[in-house]
Amino acid sequence: MGERVSTGVTGVRTVGVPVTDQDRAVEFYVGTLGLEKRLDAPVEQLGGRWIEVAPPGATTTIALILAAPGTAVGVETGIRLSTADAASLHKELVARGADVDELLRWEGVPPMFALRDPDGNGLEIVE
Repeated sequence: MGERVSTGVTGVRTVGVPVTDQDRAVEFYVGTLGLEKRLDAPVEQLGGRWIEVAPPGATTTIALILAAPGTAVGVETGIRLSTADAASLHKELVARGADVDELLRWEGVPPMFALRDPDGNGLEIVE
């Protein structure tokens, strides 16, 4: 291994999720999941806006990036969001019509479930 960089990486700021309709994505992430919209600025070079959402108080955000032509959407994002009560949130999201899988419970593992945004991008909720 080489020398350590003195001005190295200090955290994870934003994770990008490709979407086909940014307004619809904001409605899901803010209106359905309850995240906060932290930033919404036009970016001509991207042909859309730079939008960041996050759970209240979180330091890492999710950027809802307009997918370029030919870019895949409906991907497994690897994003794990946390909640204090997975069963209650699962029930609430089902009632709101979200695309959620069954609540999983295994001994010694926190309750969790998978869900998809309107573009089919996969997320997980973990207690």
